[in-house]
Amino acid sequence: MIMTIQISEAEAVVMDVLWQQHPLGADEICTALAAQQWQDATVKTLLNRLLNKGAISAEKDGRRYLYAPLLKREQWLASESKGFLDRMFDGRVAPLVAHFSRHRKLSKADIADLKRLIEELDDGK
Repeated sequence: MIMTIQISEAEAVVMDVLWQQHPLGADEICTALAAQQWQDATVKTLLNRLLNKGAISAEKDGRRYLYAPLLKREQWLASESKGFLDRMFDGRVAPLVAHFSRHRKLSKADIADLKRLIEELDDGK
């Protein structure tokens, strides 16, 4: 079963840090997100939202908390991808690929990868 937790774009940025390395304290997460130019309070608010949603855990470590993801990146990606396909392409992959091909967003390497994938899918019947 796919864990469906809706997370915002900003929350996803925090999750990316935790998916790459965990557990981390809020100070370490703030440091990792320095390029975002967010205030520490903003990061802490996002951490609290993620905690309340059940996307991350917090374990007391002395005077601070260490955060770790409960939501796996693959679960989130599967949910987000399905939602995108459902909203934009009626749940179908072919119109998505057609859209990108019409707008010349597929490189020769992309096309070769798609051909290989289709062959693998056909072989798996």
